[in-house]
Amino acid sequence: MFGAVQMEGTEMTYNVGGVDRAVRILLGIVLVVLGLVHVVTGGWAIAAYIVGVIAFVSGLIRFCPAWALFGVNTCPMKPAQQK
Repeated sequence: MFGAVQMEGTEMTYNVGGVDRAVRILLGIVLVVLGLVHVVTGGWAIAAYIVGVIAFVSGLIRFCPAWALFGVNTCPMKPAQQK
């Protein structure tokens, strides 16, 4: 349960580790709140919402598609242990 998510016959491995996950979730919350309370406005607010939501969601699901493309993995578990 703690290494991979089974989704309709395919398996998604995690590539976001603990510290990275916490930073992404915190950064996502901060960016969205900055936009909501109008600390940033206009195009910057839209960018804050988009980046904030992407950071938050990738932290929650512990998977970053961009990092998968580049082969980056901050998850401490080896792929064999993720199953």
